[in-house]
Amino acid sequence: MLGLKLLTDPRWANIAEGNLEEILTDHAWCEQKAASNAISLITNNSEHEDLVHELTAIAIEEMEHFKMVIDIIKERGYTLGRERKDDYVGQLMKFSKKDGSRNMAFIDRLLFAAMIEARSCERFRVLSQNIQDKDLAQFYYDLMVSEANHYTTFLNFARKYSVDVDVDKRWKEWLDFEGKLIQSYGNKEAIHG
Repeated sequence: MLGLKLLTDPRWANIAEGNLEEILTDHAWCEQKAASNAISLITNNSEHEDLVHELTAIAIEEMEHFKMVIDIIKERGYTLGRERKDDYVGQLMKFSKKDGSRNMAFIDRLLFAAMIEARSCERFRVLSQNIQDKDLAQFYYDLMVSEANHYTTFLNFARKYSVDVDVDKRWKEWLDFEGKLIQSYGNKEAIHG
């Protein structure tokens, strides 16, 4: 469904479950960054009324997810740690085209967001199917559905608003790049780690 070239080894869920405080802290900050990304897209592309409407809803939903995660952290007696640097996202950002037309940069920013949502959705699926904690498994299943909707929203906007970009070709380039990139991850307690 997502077109990802390499799926996460289910054993990653064991690593994540081995330090729930860390994975939940990382996850909380991922949700906050997703909300910020949606707001940034709105700020820079406010002429697209439907995009503003849809991404406002996504930004609100991502902050609701942030609150849900920090509530779980608190309920379990954990502490929300400091924001984590996400090297995976940093590498995706470097792959983003910024030197072409304004439209090319806009489309690539949408594809960047779609890529992160697709991988997050896939990681949430792995957690939902493989962790022993049934409450968290259900929580991650529910989030998986949400992230899949976000992924398609960003991809559909890229297709709708492209002027000078072959979106399907560029999306394939994103998938190929991410397929190679993700081979270096999956060994620590981070949503993209």
